[in-house]
Amino acid sequence: MNQRIYDSRTQSVVDFEPREAGRVGLYVCGPTVQSSPHIGHLRSALVYDQMRRWFAATGHDVTLIRNVTDIDDKVLDNARLGQEAGGSEQWWGLAYRVEREFTAAYEALGVLPPTYEPRATANVDRMITLIERLIARGHAYPAADGSASVYFDTASWPEYGALTRQRRDQMEDAADSEPVGKRDPRDFALWKAYRDTEPESASWPSPWGRGRPGWHIECSAMAHRYLGEEFDIHGGGLDLRFPHHENELAQSQAAGHAFARHWVHNGLVNTGGQKMSKSLGNSLFAADLLAQARPVVLRYYLGSAHYRSVLDFSDTSLAEAEAAFSRIEGFLARAVDAGIVVELSHQAPVQAEQLPAEFVAAMHDDFAIPQALAVIHQAVRAGNSLLDDRAAQDSAAIATYTYQILGMLEVLGLDPRDPHWAGAERTTALDSLVTALIAQRSEARANRDFAKSDEIRDSLQDAGVVLEDTPTGTRWSLT
Repeated sequence: MNQRIYDSRTQSVVDFEPREAGRVGLYVCGPTVQSSPHIGHLRSALVYDQMRRWFAATGHDVTLIRNVTDIDDKVLDNARLGQEAGGSEQWWGLAYRVEREFTAAYEALGVLPPTYEPRATANVDRMITLIERLIARGHAYPAADGSASVYFDTASWPEYGALTRQRRDQMEDAADSEPVGKRDPRDFALWKAYRDTEPESASWPSPWGRGRPGWHIECSAMAHRYLGEEFDIHGGGLDLRFPHHENELAQSQAAGHAFARHWVHNGLVNTGGQKMSKSLGNSLFAADLLAQARPVVLRYYLGSAHYRSVLDFSDTSLAEAEAAFSRIEGFLARAVDAGIVVELSHQAPVQAEQLPAEFVAAMHDDFAIPQALAVIHQAVRAGNSLLDDRAAQDSAAIATYTYQILGMLEVLGLDPRDPHWAGAERTTALDSLVTALIAQRSEARANRDFAKSDEIRDSLQDAGVVLEDTPTGTRWSLT
């Protein structure tokens, strides 16, 4: 059975054949570490973790690259706003702190670490080399105003717009830079000239003068470094198709690289029927979600819809996911209590040939996880029915259902036997306790009860928890 996958460029479901048999190269656009992770970030990371796990279960050696954009307009702006509010955090400190928040959230959800996780700031030299290549090939030019900026010449590349099926004359002006020194407003920035309103530490020397890379050039350079001139899949959120991925494709192929064979985009998240956005104030942050539900339940919920569909979060979403996952756990506990299977322990990774044919077919069909989960729940119902029939209890059939369910859960990263989930739940419990004490301390300080405030701080410090008061709130960490 062939793996089928929806290719965003062809806008069709196609057979997936890796460039090299038995190996899959996957590049995923990671976070711009400007502020704390939200539900959309979690869903995107989980989607590609599910794909990676399935490729591994079907016998592939997967190289997954997920970058970190740690230099960007938004990173600099947020650091500046924090300093204007009385803070002292530098842009690189903000970027590293937020990166750690993302890493912690991914780990809590059981998202496997990428094979490599390159930072933009560690690859500036490769971006400069790529820009020089584009200039030499006639597809980029230094700004006409004499600044250090360099732009991609969209008119020089006839295939510009191929990913999103747009004609160049229908496109909006590039919004990643001011139109100063451009040949055309649609040309996008490859290199941004240093401005004296920005910290000098956020700039690098280049053949055109001090500056920093544009957003789009980062991923082209890092994908080439770790996956070569051609690789299997480029993934990311649907909101990245234009302009980010369109520009990546154009500059990479204009440089002579074949780049990604397939493009995959996951759907976005709505809250209460509305698109999530800062302007609407309806963002759902990772820390809040992890405080509301067990991490394994949050993973179940975020991965329960098809990856290309919109995920609509409501007030009942996590409770419904808890009920659904608890039904699975309940059957497994019953099977053990009945003495039909021995105490369950976490085993080696499962291979696809060990799983029910219906589950395998669903996963091969463009990672149809709702249908795959339906196979799990069908097995749970069948197993419970056999357990309920005491007169004709078929122990062998119950054991078969049990191990099939565990195998399917293992592939989806939901195996309740995995020691990771016990550790994740302890972390969530600790966060809830510390957050509650921080709230009590804040109330005491507001009431000018500094003795109580100091008592809470000291008790946390004695337990190995250090508090740091910032203009945006109190953060905690373990010593």
